[in-house]
Amino acid sequence: MATMTSPWVRALRSVAFDVPDLAAAERFYTTVWQLDVAAREPGALYLRGSGADHHLLALHERAGTPRIRQVTLRARSAAALESIAGATPAAGGRVASRGPAGDPAGGTALTIVDADGRRYEIVHGDARRTPAAPPPRDQPVRLAHAVLNSHRVEHSRAFLEQALGFVLADRTKIMAFMNCDADHHTLALGDTDNDALNHVAFLMPTLDAVMRGGGRMKDAGYPSQWGPGRHGPGDNAFNYFIDPFGLVIEYTAEVEQIDDTHTPRGPADWQWPPGRVDQWGIAPPPGDELKRAQRAVHFAPSL
Repeated sequence: MATMTSPWVRALRSVAFDVPDLAAAERFYTTVWQLDVAAREPGALYLRGSGADHHLLALHERAGTPRIRQVTLRARSAAALESIAGATPAAGGRVASRGPAGDPAGGTALTIVDADGRRYEIVHGDARRTPAAPPPRDQPVRLAHAVLNSHRVEHSRAFLEQALGFVLADRTKIMAFMNCDADHHTLALGDTDNDALNHVAFLMPTLDAVMRGGGRMKDAGYPSQWGPGRHGPGDNAFNYFIDPFGLVIEYTAEVEQIDDTHTPRGPADWQWPPGRVDQWGIAPPPGDELKRAQRAVHFAPSL
């Protein structure tokens, strides 16, 4: 059985975006989404949760359509950065940069790009903070996962396996769930006809926090786009929303923790009864607005 952990990558740390209005982004993500400001730079804002990560979102001001700049992963060691750099070309990608990290968290950063333009930054030695104890009841703790669409999922999956050491946790008809540590999945690949961002999930401390977050978003004029519900792969509770700029964001909780006893399952194992799209069967399927948003935000071609 494959080991359910990457030898090189420990976790997802943060995701960076270009957005057209930094002040509006700060209002939304601090007041409604419940993050705190970790740092500011000219034209950039860094937002944290209650956990140990310096920041979960890096937002850069840029006119026009929002873009994803990169997904940042945390390496297990400094040596892991060298291993990833060596494995990337053979996996069909390229090393874009390496050296001191360019954000306030610091540390050493390696940036790699796959053949379809997905940009992954891997950091080691970045700043950590003492987690809030107990965590605020309605504040995200950390990022749970990022889901990236792919027009050739098996090719994208091979890159994650070969360049970053991820392993397949489960495969459905529409998604490949990729594991690097105890969380069932840290990255996932949406099986579709584009290479856009699908969504970014924020881990909440409790199921009640997911539900209260949904009420808070509704009150602020951002109704749920899908959920609340409970997924099959990952067994996590979910509630999906669209932020003011068109980014798809998720509150989640109770993510399945796996180890070497986990057996990956395939599409035939993940079948729902007619009319259901999750375990609970309460929420209707995702609507057209969410589906459009899940194909609208693409990686920046260069930074």
